[in-house]
Amino acid sequence: MMAGPGGGSSDVQWCFSQVKGAMDDDVAEADIISTVEFNQSGELLATGDKGGRVVIFQQEPESKSQPLRRGEYNVYSTFQSHEPEFDYLKSLEIEEKINKIRWLPQKNAAHFLLSTNDKTIKLWKISERDKRPEGYNLKEEDGRYKDPSTVTTLRVPVLMPMDLMVEASPRRVFANAHTYHINSISINSDCETYLSADDLRINLWHQEITDRSFNIVDIKPANMEDLTEVITAAEFHPNQCNTFVYSSSKGTIRLCDMRASALCDKHTKMFEEPEDPNNRSFFSEIISSISDVKFSNNGRYMMTRDYLSIKIWDLCMETRPVETYQVHEYLRSKLCSLYENDCIFDKFECCWNGNDSVVMTGSYNNFFRMFDRGYQQDVTYEASRENSRPRSILKPRKISTGGKRKKDEISVDSLDFSKKIIHTAWHPLDNIIAVATTNNLYIFQDKLN
Repeated sequence: MMAGPGGGSSDVQWCFSQVKGAMDDDVAEADIISTVEFNQSGELLATGDKGGRVVIFQQEPESKSQPLRRGEYNVYSTFQSHEPEFDYLKSLEIEEKINKIRWLPQKNAAHFLLSTNDKTIKLWKISERDKRPEGYNLKEEDGRYKDPSTVTTLRVPVLMPMDLMVEASPRRVFANAHTYHINSISINSDCETYLSADDLRINLWHQEITDRSFNIVDIKPANMEDLTEVITAAEFHPNQCNTFVYSSSKGTIRLCDMRASALCDKHTKMFEEPEDPNNRSFFSEIISSISDVKFSNNGRYMMTRDYLSIKIWDLCMETRPVETYQVHEYLRSKLCSLYENDCIFDKFECCWNGNDSVVMTGSYNNFFRMFDRGYQQDVTYEASRENSRPRSILKPRKISTGGKRKKDEISVDSLDFSKKIIHTAWHPLDNIIAVATTNNLYIFQDKLN
């Protein structure tokens, strides 16, 4: 039960809508989904994968015969965004994997998005074409040029209808600005600039200028042996174009104001929660590392995701979060084995619903969690093939944390850590969510009566 985008109601029932991708157990590395993002209207949903491809799904218009049933998402465009490269100076392979996709606000009939791998950001234009010019004077219909001396009359070319074609064309390539791996890109509310962040630096770009960017944060020490933290995520404020935040592997979030100075080395605010001495362990530093930071849509709050929890911060209060939600506290006793199998370094993302009343994030065993802020309720759902009958209602999952296990509970020891939901996205206007399991994209929506 979760609040809807209109707010107020906590009786949303989630049901299965669609699943995209092959249902084989044998998954190719290139097919693993690495990012998921709705555009501002929610009509388009983009995914990037480890093979450097971007797949865009478009929501079909609602049918008149079934007015209460929302349109499904179908493939709109697929294109190869990045190719594998090789850095000859450093003898390093640069993966084609898409780390992030961000949609630009729509200004005309075409759509624009930024996609990035570890080193290079690209601006793509996605446009439709359903007419083609015919009746050239100097060209045959098959494209061959005529001898000008044979042209005796002039005619006006005309546009003739043709089958709809969706074209994806690279408009700009922003390269050679990052020494380390890019982990974030964020569009500014001024609709002119955007930032890109790697482990040690944040750069500010103009969308029209590819050959230079401004370095606005640099935490690289003079001696790399003195390095104590890295940047893990960065994001612009949704409506204050001078404000951005970046999170670190030490669990701190710094808010910077670009009006203060050209290089934002001195933060305006620092958000950090003192560690509970009772929970101190060998793994404390690793699990306090922030894997994602997202401003609320209204710009008043900020959400951060660390390994075990989600924290909601009021931008006016730096000392402690106003809300803390435990995502999978039952894993605290398993940190040793999670460290050995490297799962402790998984970087889970988080997202807000359209009116900031519910937050969502992923977990293991293909579970994903929702937290209703107003009703202080939380629920666990599972994205699985067993539940993939059209419009079947999702049943909340319960995890047994010791003692006697009830009939419908799942034991912590039986959780599959190879199945995980890292990437999630929430439709900006509707109760429609997209969650990525390894190579499948599950789409769920609220049950419309």
